[in-house]
Amino acid sequence: MPNNLFRTLRESAEDSPQKHFLSFPSGLSVSYGDFFELAARYASALESNGIDKGDRVLAKAAKSIHFLALYVSCLQRGAIFIPVNPLCSEEEMGYLINDADPAIVVLDPDSAVDTGVAVATIGESGTLSKQAIESPPLTEFALSSGEETAVILYTSGTTGKPKGVMVSHRALIANGSALNQQWGFSQSDVLLHALPLFHVHGLFVAMHCAMLSAAEVIFLEKFSVSETLDNLTRATVFMGVPTYYSRLLSRDDFTKDICSGVRLFTSGSAPMTKQTHHTFHSRTGHKILERYGMTEAGIITSNPLHGDRIPGSVGFALPGVQIRIVDGGRECDSGEVGIVEVAGDHLFNGYWRKPKETAEVLRNDGFLTTGDVGAVDEDGRLRLEGRNTDLIISGGENIYPKEIELHLDDVECVAESAVIGISDHDLGEKVVAVIVASGIFSEQKVKEALKNQVADFKFPSEFIIVEELPRNSMGKIQKNKLRDAYNKQAPYGK
Repeated sequence: MPNNLFRTLRESAEDSPQKHFLSFPSGLSVSYGDFFELAARYASALESNGIDKGDRVLAKAAKSIHFLALYVSCLQRGAIFIPVNPLCSEEEMGYLINDADPAIVVLDPDSAVDTGVAVATIGESGTLSKQAIESPPLTEFALSSGEETAVILYTSGTTGKPKGVMVSHRALIANGSALNQQWGFSQSDVLLHALPLFHVHGLFVAMHCAMLSAAEVIFLEKFSVSETLDNLTRATVFMGVPTYYSRLLSRDDFTKDICSGVRLFTSGSAPMTKQTHHTFHSRTGHKILERYGMTEAGIITSNPLHGDRIPGSVGFALPGVQIRIVDGGRECDSGEVGIVEVAGDHLFNGYWRKPKETAEVLRNDGFLTTGDVGAVDEDGRLRLEGRNTDLIISGGENIYPKEIELHLDDVECVAESAVIGISDHDLGEKVVAVIVASGIFSEQKVKEALKNQVADFKFPSEFIIVEELPRNSMGKIQKNKLRDAYNKQAPYGK
């Protein structure tokens, strides 16, 4: 297996440098050759700024060709790329900078954040972008072993403190190559890309699949129903989260004819309801291909490209991936429910500067415990029964309740809180805060307190006041009872 991701991606397009890579709704397009030259100029600019192999480059910026070129330039330079959600709050950003200890922070030109470290900006008027355009392309790339970390992606746990997931060149190549083959990508494909670029789905799953085949990518700045419909007739592949599909289905002009040239629709980042599966199939004739993954392991399973795609199942293990179901240290038989554990070259290297947390999830025999509950049937299909954590997935975004609860509990009129996810047809889940009040509860005061503490997509859409929170005999809040009590699925299309 190749051991350098930059070299792997570049070599995939070497025979077709004039091939369209990124196409934009404006009609402009960029070839593979021009894109890799731009990335090489960014690599030269990084070198001029003293960024060397192993240095960390933290980027909080909007989706753009510049953001993508910066990512590839880090791979070329041997630096570690750390993409950050552009919606994260100032407090969240401060924590990430303090924890990651980056050599440079890259922002949008209009961002004004006191980071305490070197700052550059990207975009049409960005300082680093201007420097890159004026720099000669860097011709060499950093030699690295497959085990070396290529990116760090931040995710949270039950403590609410984000952890840096270190992902190697080896893991990204293994996962990207497996998906590229399993999903039948070729140079003739056209991927409609509406996903954000700061996490696994948009940056690795989508972009790597396309780049490993030198396929064309219709590059949307963000998902919108109108832009998706305008460009879908040119596409052969569309990747989305369940929210994208529910919003498309809400439009009467989303028809079978618009989808006639698409060979594959995939969905991930959150579970999809059977209703959405069936409604989409009925409307378009296509069965959405659902898969399962996590930041620490990339994509783990996928429903087949050819064969039955069964709603409620996330399919079969990818080539090179081992799956086992464990209950109390015992490996389960087919059909038995337990904790999903996985192994293979796709696994992360560990949590950045957190050996204790790493040891808690990586077994001595190389398996990762995912924290998800499921069962593998006799055919080898994995079905997930739920999550072993209280993670909320809203619109494809991971939201960790503890982080919000810590801020809520600091508000004077809140005695204690429990944040849960409630079924929502559009978002999959919406964030709801169940609160025991201290004195007179003021929703306005709570909202004001949270305003600058958590990102907008994490903000509770509803506050429910209760006299007490349900607890088990050990005193632990029983969030499953809260979810059962308040879970409501809105009628389809509402």
